[in-house]
Amino acid sequence: MSRLGTLGARLYRGEVGYDFVGKRKIWYGISILITITAIVGLAVRGLNMGIEFSGGAVFTTPPTSVSSTQAQRTAEDTSGHTAVVQKLGNKALRVQVSELTPEQSRKTQEALAKKLDVPLDKVNTDIVGPSWGDQIANKAWTGLAVFMILVVIYLAIAFEWRMALAALIALVHDLTITVGVYALVGFEVTPGTVIGLLTILGYSLYDTVVVFDGLKESSKDLTKQARFTYSEMANRSLNGTLVRSINTTVVALLPVAGLLFIGGGFLGAGMLNDISLALFVGLAAGAYSSIFIATPLVADLKERDPQMKALAKRVRARRAADAAKAEAGEAPEDATDADDAEAAGLVGQRSQTASRNRGRGGTTGKRR
Repeated sequence: MSRLGTLGARLYRGEVGYDFVGKRKIWYGISILITITAIVGLAVRGLNMGIEFSGGAVFTTPPTSVSSTQAQRTAEDTSGHTAVVQKLGNKALRVQVSELTPEQSRKTQEALAKKLDVPLDKVNTDIVGPSWGDQIANKAWTGLAVFMILVVIYLAIAFEWRMALAALIALVHDLTITVGVYALVGFEVTPGTVIGLLTILGYSLYDTVVVFDGLKESSKDLTKQARFTYSEMANRSLNGTLVRSINTTVVALLPVAGLLFIGGGFLGAGMLNDISLALFVGLAAGAYSSIFIATPLVADLKERDPQMKALAKRVRARRAADAAKAEAGEAPEDATDADDAEAAGLVGQRSQTASRNRGRGGTTGKRR
């Protein structure tokens, strides 16, 4: 068996582990810092919305020897807006300019035709109105809201409301970071970006559900024992699925990295950049949130439950008793989980009964 496989087996059995839940304040602080950075980037730089959302025009030229830089300068000087130029495989150019009026589009088309020294009708023009872009944006937001609502309902039914709330916070965390990175990098937001965002939400949810499913199984009948608190059991469950989460994330990130750095970087594929950046950042953020955010949040919420508070009290009492026996040179009591629960629930009751009997001058007898 490989070293990673051996480590995974030891993590699953609880032989080794890292205290993710116990150090949750560190992870919360890191996430808050990253989120604030993303929000500041979004507020200062804003999103570079594509013409599908902001409206504009796309000009496609015939094959030409004019460079992308020359065409970009011509389009920007004429329109007064930023132009994005792509060189197509047949040496044609695709010039995209956002927020153009029909009059500005006509003038830009004429300027490009003059620069390329071709007839005006050889420069194809596709105009996208801002109203159409508003409709697309509204549909995207509506789809995102419906997705979030369905996620919360499903998790609340399949698990419980605390897990649903934690998963929702993790999803918002992933979205905020991804959108913030888009603002800082300056990549254009296109329908491909929306597809990428919805894809990473599904992946992040899958990774979180895997962790929550293991936690649900391991915490079944948790109150019947006095060895582990809920937070400790959540941490054991998280360590048990850690290697699986890492493997899944790495396998998913490798092809996306190929799209982003090779397809987008070397081949200059613009649409690949839009999708792959959202996928790359979102997959990494989703893996982080499922391990460092979602499970610790569930533990925080669950520890407020009265039953879990009582369990934590019993665990501390047992450990204090074991420590006292160890200092006295006695072996700690080796009780089963059921015995622990019975002892925790009945010892106090029996002591109170004995005290009352002694107060009455009576004795406690056994039934035959």
